[in-house]
Amino acid sequence: MEGDIVQMGAYIGAGLACMGMGGAAVGVGNVAGNFLAGALRNPSAAAGQTATLFIGIAFAEALGIFSFLVALLLMFAV
Repeated sequence: MEGDIVQMGAYIGAGLACMGMGGAAVGVGNVAGNFLAGALRNPSAAAGQTATLFIGIAFAEALGIFSFLVALLLMFAV
């Protein structure tokens, strides 16, 4: 009985950790949307900010991948 409770807790924790993947998706959408809004306001400055856009997207996606790895660790290592 005690092992079942620990297993259920691991699954609940993994589900909560996966919420970070949804947060990463929202973050990427926010970064890209704000970039497009700024690029439409000032098209001449958009070329200089493209590298910053890609760095922001990479950080947001990295957080999503890290949350997925934590979820996998909670499911299979605990």
